[in-house]
Amino acid sequence: MVRRVRGRVRVPGTAAELIRRKRDGALLSDKAISDLVAGIVDGSVSDAQVAAFAMAVYFRGMTRAECASLTRAMTRSGAVLDWADVDGPVLDKHSTGGVGDKVSLILAPVVAACGGVVPMISGRGLGHTGGTLDKLSSIPGYDVAPDLTRFRAAVRDAGCAIVGQTADLAPADRRLYAIRDVTATVDSIPLITASILSKKLAAGLNALVIDVKVGSGAFATSLEAAIDLTESLLAVARGAGLRTSALLTDMSQVLGHHVGNAVEVREAIGVLTGRRRDVRLHTVTAALASELLVLGGLARDGVEAAAAVERALTSGAAAERFAKMIAALGGPHDLLECPDRHLVRAPIELAVAPDVAGVITRVDARSLGLLVVELGGGRRRVEDPIDPAVGLTGVRAVGEAVDRDRPIAVVHARSVTDAEAAAKRLREAVTVGDEPSAGGTSPVLRRMAM
Repeated sequence: MVRRVRGRVRVPGTAAELIRRKRDGALLSDKAISDLVAGIVDGSVSDAQVAAFAMAVYFRGMTRAECASLTRAMTRSGAVLDWADVDGPVLDKHSTGGVGDKVSLILAPVVAACGGVVPMISGRGLGHTGGTLDKLSSIPGYDVAPDLTRFRAAVRDAGCAIVGQTADLAPADRRLYAIRDVTATVDSIPLITASILSKKLAAGLNALVIDVKVGSGAFATSLEAAIDLTESLLAVARGAGLRTSALLTDMSQVLGHHVGNAVEVREAIGVLTGRRRDVRLHTVTAALASELLVLGGLARDGVEAAAAVERALTSGAAAERFAKMIAALGGPHDLLECPDRHLVRAPIELAVAPDVAGVITRVDARSLGLLVVELGGGRRRVEDPIDPAVGLTGVRAVGEAVDRDRPIAVVHARSVTDAEAAAKRLREAVTVGDEPSAGGTSPVLRRMAM
């Protein structure tokens, strides 16, 4: 069932005047914000004006009331889903974006295997961070933009479905999201808050957990900035009546071992099938999934939830849900058994040794994300195509030894020239020293809740 929100009749006004008011620091009324959002949807507000509005908000900010108003308007810009016909709590997770973050690919089937219903509305890559939809688009046939009928059928069949915003769901955010990506306005707390929550509220959730990344590979590079963003998200979610908690997690290095699109799908499949488990990736995934199980009433506490997550992974139940989701949305039925048959590989693979042997003491995760963008694995313009094959594999973590036999990572590229340029940037992004550093600390930094 879909509940459609009736649009309001707008009094003619100029987007330029609204942009000027925000540029000059004035507060915007609910009506002004509603009119702007309606113009973003119907096209009467141009790309240039959308970009100018985003830049004005980036520099001037928004009050919590303005941010809540923007969130409500973007939620109402399309359909709002109703999941009254499914068994189980409707749950979801959102990440603010990281490098090598393939948590959603693992978490959604895990939570579904534990009794949750996960209609996950995800996005494409923003700036230096990879997007879940770009990863899933590397799977042949997988429909990242199904109509609502197919989306709902996939959720009922598999218990989870990860898709993008359809034409019906939060269309204002879809357009604003794409323009933010290419206008250096991604890291604005009000815009991030409205973008995340409008999609989640339109998905008709019962509960949400948010993964707020902190560190060099995150939009919030400091703990203080991450806390500000988290407080904004929790406050607006509270006002909308959505049960929400948040985990602040470390993004000072790659999450997992691979960065790219097809390569991250391979890594996620490895986790689901028990072939390989990275400790940091598992810790973050299990913590977020456990939060959701408790929020949704599927576990009494964190201990019971963690045990359920472990059973879902080790029993193969989560892998089964993932396989059902892929097949339900048009992907190959044997992806888990034969990933190399379906996931493309780049023609050039270059193992990158350090200039000097030693131990990794620091990683500039943002630079690694940008490196993958330069290889073709991300976008610099809205219309840029994504190369699913390129990226990095076997990325070493802080505290690991590197030398000629233990490379920093393997570059996957389309040409030798691209691979060599990426190797140079990779060496510059990683600091190698003589002394081991604390690479084994928990990547979960803090829990925050309403």
